Amino acid sequence: MKRILSALICTALILSGCGNMSNLAKGTAIGGGSGAALGAGVGALIGKDGKSTAIGAAIGTAVGAGVGALIGNKMDKKAAELAAAMEDANIEVVTDANDLKAVKVTLESGILFNTSSSTLNETSKIALKKFAANMADLPDTDLTILGHTDNTGSPEYNDKLSVQRAASVASYLQNCGMSIDRMTIEGRSFHEPVADNSTKEGRLQNRRVEIYITANEKMINEAQTGKLN
Repeated sequence: MKRILSALICTALILSGCGNMSNLAKGTAIGGGSGAALGAGVGALIGKDGKSTAIGAAIGTAVGAGVGALIGNKMDKKAAELAAAMEDANIEVVTDANDLKAVKVTLESGILFNTSSSTLNETSKIALKKFAANMADLPDTDLTILGHTDNTGSPEYNDKLSVQRAASVASYLQNCGMSIDRMTIEGRSFHEPVADNSTKEGRLQNRRVEIYITANEKMINEAQTGKLN
C-alpha cells in the first residue's frame, strides 16, 4: 500500500510542477461530488455514483459502546490539544464510518495556498509542523486528506488542483515524520463548497484542505480487548 500511495502522490506532485521526488509526499459523512480522487484504504474513486462516502475504513463488525467511549475520549482529548496548538485551523469532532468519534482539521486557503497554486506557503508549513508534533502520541490513526478548490476555472483543472493540494499536505506531513502508510489523499474539486463561490470571501473559504483523523483497526482492536491506554 505504501508503494501505491507514494506513487500516486509523486504523480500529483509532478502534475503540480514539483519535481522533488525525494520529498514525497469516525465523524461526518462526506458528499460524493464528482471530483478526482487518489488514495488507498477508502475504496474506489469518490463521486462516480454520486453517493456520500463516510470517512475511515469500516471494519465490518459492530463496535460496542465501551469501545466507542474509549476511542471517543482519545479523540476528544486530541481535538482539544490541536485546537490549542493550531490557532489558524478549525477543529471539529465528527463521526466516522464505524460510528466512532474522529477529528476533522480544516486548513483554510489563507494559511495554505495562493490562488491556482498547490505550493505550501510558510504559514501553512508552521501549522502542519504543529499538527505532526501533536499527532506523535496518537500513531494508531489514519489520515484522510481532502483537497478542495473554488469554482474558478474548468472542472478538469480543479479536479487536478484539488488532488495536488491534498498531495502537497501529505508530502509535507511525511517530511515531518508521519508515515505515508496511514494517509489517503482525495481531490474534491469545487463540488463541496462551504461558502458562496460568487464572492471573493466565499471563494477564499472554499479553497481549503481537510484532514480527518480516524481510529485504525489496531486502535479499535486494542479498545475491544482492553489494551487501549
